[in-house]
Formats: sequence, C-alpha cells, structure tokens
Amino acid sequence: ILLICLFGQDSAFMNIHTLNLVKELDAFPKVPESYVESTASGGTVSLIAFTFMAALAFLEFFVYRDTWMKYEYEVDKDFTSKLRINVDITVAMKCQYIGADVLDLAETMVASDGLEYEPVNFELSPQQRLWQLTLLHIQERLRLEHSLQDVLFKSAIKIAPEDSPAPLNACRIHGHLYVNKVAGNFHITVGKSIPHPRGHAHLAALVSHDSFNFSHRINHLSFGEMIPGIISTLDGTEKVSPESNHMFQYFITIVPTKLNTYKIAADTHQYSVTERERVINHALGSHGVSGIFMKYDISSLMIRVTEQHMPLWQFLVRLCGIIGGIFSTTGMLHGVVGFLVDVVIFTQDTSLAVQENSETSALMENQQQH
Repeated sequence: ILLICLFGQDSAFMNIHTLNLVKELDAFPKVPESYVESTASGGTVSLIAFTFMAALAFLEFFVYRDTWMKYEYEVDKDFTSKLRINVDITVAMKCQYIGADVLDLAETMVASDGLEYEPVNFELSPQQRLWQLTLLHIQERLRLEHSLQDVLFKSAIKIAPEDSPAPLNACRIHGHLYVNKVAGNFHITVGKSIPHPRGHAHLAALVSHDSFNFSHRINHLSFGEMIPGIISTLDGTEKVSPESNHMFQYFITIVPTKLNTYKIAADTHQYSVTERERVINHALGSHGVSGIFMKYDISSLMIRVTEQHMPLWQFLVRLCGIIGGIFSTTGMLHGVVGFLVDVVIFTQDTSLAVQENSETSALMENQQQH
C-alpha cells in the first residue's frame, strides 16, 4: 500500500511539472482586465476592423462557392474512332436541286444517309427572326471573351421555334454524319451526288442556272457529341448572295476536347473558322464551283477541361488569414498612430512648459530689479 501511495504521489508530481512546462511555453500571454484601458479610438479601430473582416469573409465565401476550369494539353492518340458532324443548314434552293456529302483527304466519299432534306421557307417568321438576332447577339458577346470556358461552356438559348410559312422555296439539311478523323470537305452544291471512280460527281447539268441561289443560314454546326446548350462558332450565321453563281468557303480547324464538369462529361470538339466568298465568273478568271464548302482539319493536340472547386481546408485557411491579418494590421496601425499622437502631444506640452518657464524667469528678474 505504501508503494502504491508513493507511486501515486510521483505521478501527480510529474503531471504538475509537465503542466508548468506547458504554461511556460504559452505564446499568448493573458493580461488581466484590470490592466486593460478602453479608449474611444481603440473602439473605433476595432469597429472598422470587424467591418472589414465581415466584408472580406463574405466575399471569400462567394469565391469558395465559385468554380474554375483547369486546362491540360496532350497529344490526341485516338486515330481509329469516327468523328461525328452535326449539321443543320438552310439553303435558299429547293431540295431536289442540291446535294450534300463529305469527301475526306483520302478521296473517300462518306455516305450521307444520316442527313434529311426538309422543304422550308427561307424567310423567317418574326418569332424565328427574333431568335436568330438573339443568337447573333450572344455570338458577338462570346467573340469578345478570351476564355475558352466562356466560349465553349456557357448555356445557350433554346432551339429555334419551328414555323415555316408558305411557300416552301428553301431546303433545310439537318442530321449527322460519321467520318474518319482526317481532313475532309463537307459541301453542299448543285445536283445530287453520284459515285465516280475518282471520287464522286454531282448532276449539276440537269439544274438550270436560274435556280442557283446559295444564300444560306447555318442554324447549327458542331463536331462530336451533341451537348444541349453549347453555342458553336458558326451557329446563327447567315449569308445572302445577290448573285446566282456564288462560292462560300469555310476553313475550319477542329480541336478535340474532353469535357468533365459537375454537370456533364463528354467528348466534344471546339473549332475556329475562317470565311471566304467570291462570285464564280469564268470570263473574268474566277473559276470554281458554286456552292457551300466547309473544309475542316483536325488538330493533333487534345484539350482536357476539368471543372475544379476550392477545397474546404483551403477556404478555412484563407478565412483565418483574412481575420488574423486584419486584426494584426489594425493593431499595429493603432499602436503607431497612438505613438505619433503621444509624441505630438508631448512636444506641445514641452513647448508650453518651456514657454511658461521662460515667462516665469523673466517675471522673477523684473521683480528683483524693482
């Protein structure tokens, strides 16, 4: 029993000794409240500091809620898969006069079975015109942006309303095609296409030149999976030609993109485009074929886009940094300002004391002389 008591006393002594050592390591000394003096200036500075803390913490919370896109670039190693082309174009010619197909770099003609030809009216109804103007306004805003995120991932407006008043003098070509991942040429020209040993040909001789009119409107053109809400570069583009023999060319560079956000995950493609158009006049040396030609090339680089969010621990660290930084800075500023004020007051008091001593000495000298 005596040994147990001695062991218990030694343990209690060790605990007290350890507690004293921990107290000596306290980096936050406690000042008794009786020694703390509250001032109006200190209260004002504290109020300003707390206001700044609350405002910055509130703004930091919105930063924490926001997300950003991380861009990674790598070589596209997928050469075997097919590239999907999504098309929705309205041409100001009747459907029986035109044909659309794709010819790739290897002179391989791609079957256009996935395209539908729908007779429509080229002139838009007021509701459709309003939709197109809205889409063009969005496109103009997107061209001013410098971030791929804003160009590619912003939500768009709904699809165009279907309203085709008579007469049906135009043709809407819409659908999708699967092509090889090599450069190619998607074109819409006069006459239906027929197979040819050296590629293909169009039966243009059966169509009168008076029927030529390649004024067109690109309702939608994209590559890859169809993602609702994404606005592509050429969406809403409208070209009106006063001449019958007119060639429109679009030179497109396609960039494969793997998109992974909190809402969607898809393999899509971005593209940039250069436009060119001219009137076909063989007498003046402007040779070519009337129609709409979209020559595309695929970039060898792939962009991987991932949406990221600030971790909770980072938000808490930033929040502590804001609160501690403002608290320390305002404390130092208050101390410096208080010191300067004390120096100024001390200087003024010293000057007054010296002046009073001088006046007193002069008065005493006058009294001694009298």
